[in-house]
Amino acid sequence: MSSPGINTADFEQCLQVGRPPNVRTLFPNSKALIISGKYIDRAMLRKGQAICLAANARNSFVLKGALLGAQRANACLIIEIAKSEGGANAYCPVSLWNIARQVDAACNELGITVPVAVHADHYGIKKESDLAAAKTEIPTLFESGITSIAIDASHLPDDQNLLASIDLNPLVPEWAGLETEVGEIKGKAGLSTPEEALFLVRGLNAHNIFPDWIALNNGSTHGLEATGNDIDVGLTQRIHEALAPYQISGAQHGTSGNSSEHLREIAEKTRTTKANVATALQMISWGVKVNDYGNAIQDEQGNFIKMPDQGMSDSLWEEITAYAADKGLKGGDYKKLNLPFENKLLGQPKEIRDRMIQAVADFSAWLITDVFKANDTAPLVVEDILTAKSPDPGPKAERIEDPEDWTREKIVQRAKTLDADKGPAGDFDD
Repeated sequence: MSSPGINTADFEQCLQVGRPPNVRTLFPNSKALIISGKYIDRAMLRKGQAICLAANARNSFVLKGALLGAQRANACLIIEIAKSEGGANAYCPVSLWNIARQVDAACNELGITVPVAVHADHYGIKKESDLAAAKTEIPTLFESGITSIAIDASHLPDDQNLLASIDLNPLVPEWAGLETEVGEIKGKAGLSTPEEALFLVRGLNAHNIFPDWIALNNGSTHGLEATGNDIDVGLTQRIHEALAPYQISGAQHGTSGNSSEHLREIAEKTRTTKANVATALQMISWGVKVNDYGNAIQDEQGNFIKMPDQGMSDSLWEEITAYAADKGLKGGDYKKLNLPFENKLLGQPKEIRDRMIQAVADFSAWLITDVFKANDTAPLVVEDILTAKSPDPGPKAERIEDPEDWTREKIVQRAKTLDADKGPAGDFDD
């Protein structure tokens, strides 16, 4: 089986020439078209004003549902998990080391034929010891089937962010998708500036590092968001315009809870080609009542509202909420229920498991098609792979900065001219 607009012969050839070497080694007989994140970004740019859904697969139901939604929309897709969600101290059963295997298995089980990238999101570097550990750990992610990564040292001062990104880049294969970040995602405080973003991207460019995406602190928040319009589109637009010579696209974090009108504006007015959706998909899979754009609705006591005959069984929901109350988990901290309850969720009757997956599929297909305008991008990826005949389409940009202007010493001096206000300290991971 192949997707609409993709004939079987082209699909089979893409399997042979388009899958990265780690994927071919791990899954030699697979019919899953797992590809580099680079191809995803380029497909969105080719279509224009389109954003790829990057689904944070906190549980297996979200993973399968997002794949089915993308298949229905004939769209390429990113399935991802962040280091905080699925790293060494995970709160999700889907991890950085098993996500590729789960994606491959689900694609073959469900007959998924659209191209999919597997992304390690927010690979955070917060202190010097993290940098040392990353040099051991990052290679293991690619050995486990990851095809795209976000090196996120945004928690550090600007010079250290850039230097850490340069230091870790040799661990990222040339064919892999690459995301960088400036400004920790923490809402309206410590917003990113064009100067900060240019500092990071120019410094990377001087070292022959050409990221596909940059994530910003543009007002978004991780987790629950109730206003529907927390993302500063004007700021995002100004930063993307400043970065235009470097051919880098935007990655929008904290998408859950933003109104569809607001997200359409981001697609139309900025160079955003990737949008992370985590909390909305988690809540929808569980059967929690959400508004029209996926934000969970809470009652006057701050409790989530479980919809009858949707998501998990009512009895399991009662067990989960009792566990959460005992552990003092409220609001966004419900994310920590994914790991302890995955097996109980998998142990429910098939009709309940199927409706959990189907709810995510329906929401994902709507989001991809009606909001992100990424429908029918799967054939664009296939065309690009067949043209390149390689798992690597090559860099979008070329070096325009002088390396002599971006030595370690000059990076430290340049950083002193930037605004040092990063907003309040704290744990803003999701």
